[in-house]
Amino acid sequence: MDHVPFKHKRTTLERAEKFISPHYFTDINLRSRLYRERASLTSIKHCAVQDRISLNKALQGQFKTTSIGQAFGPVWSTHWFELEVNIPVSWQGQEVHLLWDSGSEALVWVQGQPVQVGTLCSFHVVHIEMACNHLFGVGNLALVKPEDDQRTFTLKQAEIALFDRDVYDLILDVETLHDIAKELPETNQRSFQALFTVNEMINQIEVQDRSTYKRAQEIAQEFFLQRNGDSQHTLFAMGHAHIDTAWLWPYDETKRKCARSWSCTLRLMEKYPEFTFVCSQAQQFAWVKQLYPSIWSDICKFVRMGQFVPVGGTWVEMDGNIPSGEACIRQFLYGQKFFQEEFGIKCREFWLPDTFGYSAQFPQIMRHCGVSRFLTQKLSWSLVNKFPHHTFYWEGIDGSSVLTHFPPGDSYEMKGKVHELLKTIHNFRDKGRSNCSAFLFGYGDGGHGPREDMLGRLERLKDCDGLPKVKLASSDAFFSTVESEQPSRLCRWRGELYLELHNGTYTTWAKVKKYNRLCEILLQETELLCTMAWVHRSLLKSDSLDYCYPRTKLDALWKLLLLNQFHDVLPGSSINMVRACVPYYCSREQQGTSTERHSPDLEPCLVNTQPFARREVVKLAHLDSARPSPKRRKLSGADADLEEDCNETHGEFLKEIMIYLRHLNNHKPRLVLSLQEDTGPIKGMVCERYNFYLSSVLVFCAGSLHARSMCVIESYFLCTSWSNEAIDSEHPANQFLLYDDVPLYWDAWDVMDYHLETSLQISDKSYLQQKIILEAGSPFVRFDTEVTWHENRKFLKVEFPTTVHTMECAYDIQSGFLRRPNHFNTSWDSARFEVCGHKWADLSEHGFGVAVLNNSKYGYSAVDGILRLSLLRSPKTPDFKADMGVHTFSYALMPHKGSLQEAGVIQAAHSFNCPLRVVDLPSSPSDPIASQDGGSDIGRSLFELDTAKVLVQAVKMAEDSSQTIIVRLNELFGGSVVATLTSRLRFQKVQVCDGLEDFNSEDRDIDFHHKTTERGSEITVKMSAFQIISLRCCI
Repeated sequence: MDHVPFKHKRTTLERAEKFISPHYFTDINLRSRLYRERASLTSIKHCAVQDRISLNKALQGQFKTTSIGQAFGPVWSTHWFELEVNIPVSWQGQEVHLLWDSGSEALVWVQGQPVQVGTLCSFHVVHIEMACNHLFGVGNLALVKPEDDQRTFTLKQAEIALFDRDVYDLILDVETLHDIAKELPETNQRSFQALFTVNEMINQIEVQDRSTYKRAQEIAQEFFLQRNGDSQHTLFAMGHAHIDTAWLWPYDETKRKCARSWSCTLRLMEKYPEFTFVCSQAQQFAWVKQLYPSIWSDICKFVRMGQFVPVGGTWVEMDGNIPSGEACIRQFLYGQKFFQEEFGIKCREFWLPDTFGYSAQFPQIMRHCGVSRFLTQKLSWSLVNKFPHHTFYWEGIDGSSVLTHFPPGDSYEMKGKVHELLKTIHNFRDKGRSNCSAFLFGYGDGGHGPREDMLGRLERLKDCDGLPKVKLASSDAFFSTVESEQPSRLCRWRGELYLELHNGTYTTWAKVKKYNRLCEILLQETELLCTMAWVHRSLLKSDSLDYCYPRTKLDALWKLLLLNQFHDVLPGSSINMVRACVPYYCSREQQGTSTERHSPDLEPCLVNTQPFARREVVKLAHLDSARPSPKRRKLSGADADLEEDCNETHGEFLKEIMIYLRHLNNHKPRLVLSLQEDTGPIKGMVCERYNFYLSSVLVFCAGSLHARSMCVIESYFLCTSWSNEAIDSEHPANQFLLYDDVPLYWDAWDVMDYHLETSLQISDKSYLQQKIILEAGSPFVRFDTEVTWHENRKFLKVEFPTTVHTMECAYDIQSGFLRRPNHFNTSWDSARFEVCGHKWADLSEHGFGVAVLNNSKYGYSAVDGILRLSLLRSPKTPDFKADMGVHTFSYALMPHKGSLQEAGVIQAAHSFNCPLRVVDLPSSPSDPIASQDGGSDIGRSLFELDTAKVLVQAVKMAEDSSQTIIVRLNELFGGSVVATLTSRLRFQKVQVCDGLEDFNSEDRDIDFHHKTTERGSEITVKMSAFQIISLRCCI
């Protein structure tokens, strides 16, 4: 009579674990039979190369015999191996694997093609491209320790082996049953059913006898085939390989990561026809198309089959805080254009799983680019507050909304494990509103993606009683299912999706951020000028002006800028090698400030690229005597009168420029400056003209930061009807503050709330010089600053204590502004102790306010009327040289009467970032636009607006190469307006389009009217708060 033992859960679980363990009892357990036989390679030859080169170039090198145990280096180098593989006759027709372990990343090449995964047959010459780096670079994740640039990589294994597929399947059966028994609670009967089933399987298996395997497989199948009910939550499982375009490795290594990852994925698709893989970032597709034609051919095939699914619609997975609104639109323009041209598809979802917060303008930008769905998971990283939803509608500052989903498993690299499925359904915070969620599986960050064991687990769990259902599907299938449920039940979240972590990325890598903003502006200005040049050339129809719109060059410049807006590059969270993009920015700056010069007859011209009147001081270089004298000529919306009298200073002319002043106020600005020490020479000038009084003081001083030597202690305007002090009289403004900046873990990423409790002295290695300037006619006082920075984990800010009493502070963001609390009432408020803004931040009460403008900074904080601008950080990992060196930047203080809109804060910030430029352009014998309308008013611009509430955000030629100009408008003030755009061009047709320059059904509701007049065209459009509208204007 058989004895029926009492089953102890712990011992039974551990029995199952050891039965398949790669560490315990590996001479007799089931895993020991995974490879039944092994054989050595016939030969191993090695060739070291200088760079990441192609196989054809590598074959031209000299291969020398090497052996297992040999070490290779240095880090980031490449080594090629040539392997002679002779498969035994007795193995023919069976599954043979090449086992290679060099402790590094590597790519397998067979018959000149990258294959990575597959079975070998007969005789082969196999090549291995070995990269001397790990999946996550070359350090300890390069997060808390610097990179180990001395390490080498040892070849530990190189052989072939006969793979036993039955053993592999049994291992997955035992593992999955073990996990079900372990992860389900003891109160769940299904847990014990799994426990008894796995125990019975092990009892049946005699490891040495393969005939016992079949009965064990049948026992497992009986369990897995017990189905779920219809009400079970469904997980839409999609393969995913989040490949950071750069992070702990440079761009060039990412190109090889794509090949290594996607070649594996493609082979799995051949074996598992239900397997779908979602893949974002058009830039990575473009690299593979260029460098790996065989992989590209397979990708195209599986895209057509619906298994390899492009998602996201952007050029890269960019940062969600720092890029401008126009740059975000261009991410979609170039990404969607690539997917449309290559695959004939447009992505319907924005895919951004790993960015450090999401702008409140994103919903409108998505909608404007034909995208209505959004997926991320990064908010699960927030330290303080748990976000209340996983499936919801996200509404932006203009009222646009998109269906949004956060995978409840809080990861984009699941492994198909039971505990991940259970975590997903337990975490899901919208139960009852929706009954499905996304499940992204595959190794990520460093790439690689799904493995076969992950698919094996999900196959076993797809409809297993006691667990959620699993369905291999695409992102479109998931979102479509959510939309088909009852979307009216879903909640709505308004405003930004703020990540309560990684807020140090608003400041790290200051030079990258500085050049990013500069290049964003220069590219938009260059497009405008090139469009105007094309208009002049087209209307003149003169062979003497050989000018073509430089579409190819502009596209290349935009794509490179967008590449460097990747979410680990622009935020400054990559290794030092990636920061090599700074020289790129410098070269692009030079290209952006140059113009096409096909005619030797050039003349200096004043350029105002903003659609509003301006009055500023500009610097002019000495004009060569042979060069024509400056002419009164307007290019983009400004008429300039250059005064004849000027003072020569250091080889430059300082000229006061009048540009269509609409009115002059009678306010008498008065600025009082106080210096605590190290006072340098003070030069003053009083100028009275144009019916107003200006007292201008230029102060230069140099001193160490610990002296806090530059402080504006009083700044206010005086007039007959209004008077108000801007700065708290008890606390000096423009005070530099230095904080301790040691985070909990993520060095370059995080600044913690406790940094505000510290106050430090600067070291003797760092110092600061600053000029405090008030220019004629300027509404703000400007601070031109140079910092030599050599600190270790310190945070430099500048502080402005104001007299403003308000509950909120307004911050410039992409194509609009956002109001955030000026207090720490709740945990949600206090968690936003450091926030992201662009060109300005403003504290205003009724009738009065104070704004801080800047030309390159993004980190702010405001509480209790004190406004701080974050200037520099000094983290040491992953870039040990982050921000060391000399930095130059400017910011400004702008006290104002009325609201920020009435005072022109937004226009002042644009002018601060887009100074008037003097450029050399080809002269033309006549004004073709004036001749078109029968007049000669050269002072009028190409486009003019009748309201300051709207900005012309972009002017460019259409992507379809037609004679069509794209004009993009943006409502600035946060309210409804009817705006009239006037052009000197007679447009044959004007149509509303989306950001992709296509006709979107959502655009049909836009109320606009176009008419042709004697002097050109008028376009009247009704706009709502912060609305973005694009127009196709056909000449």
